[in-house]
Amino acid sequence: MSPRPAIMSWSSGKDSAFALHEARSSGDFEIVALLSNFNALHDRVAIHGTRRDVVRAQAAALDLPLIEVDLPYPCSNADYEALMGAATRQLSDDGIRDWIFGDLFLDDIRAYRESRLAQLGLTAHFPLWGRDTDLLARDMISAGLRAQVVTLDPAKLPRGLCGACFDRAFLKALPDGVDPCGERGEFHTVVTDAPGFRTPVDLVLGATVECDGFIYSDFSLAPAG
Repeated sequence: MSPRPAIMSWSSGKDSAFALHEARSSGDFEIVALLSNFNALHDRVAIHGTRRDVVRAQAAALDLPLIEVDLPYPCSNADYEALMGAATRQLSDDGIRDWIFGDLFLDDIRAYRESRLAQLGLTAHFPLWGRDTDLLARDMISAGLRAQVVTLDPAKLPRGLCGACFDRAFLKALPDGVDPCGERGEFHTVVTDAPGFRTPVDLVLGATVECDGFIYSDFSLAPAG
């Protein structure tokens, strides 16, 4: 059977990047585009805080189109579902029936995604689901994935780890009880290189600030040349 066309839900972080790699490696899917949600007010990926132009650079490095869904700020659940529903219906109308996610083990999030997509005739897939996250984090690093920590919860991690490389030293520095992949929201990353990237995305670390109880490190594209 030929690979089925699929959309990759793209957060800009490591889990999306590795799920994309695993989906492609399975031979079951042809990823035809990335889809990202943006905070329209701040022009950044919702939750992660990654700049829009950085996400566009990631998509270019992967040679994939980027579907950009702008969300208002603040964004109610009704607004989110209306905007994402419109994007999903368009994908369905275009003949795309499969959607790839980087979720790891949170059952409520998986059930929500499956339910919402099923109502519109699409199927959710989770290539990384159920894998031991300690081993998974190390597999990501061994595979050549490179990422920086862009957001963290200071109630769970030291503030000084924001902006750090996602590497073995970072994993060793994690306090007990913190998931090595940050699946419970302890931290989020921005990917600069991963399997499938034509070239790495060169980023420059800017200011680190606190906002709404979280710590954010601002990464921007390095100047050309």
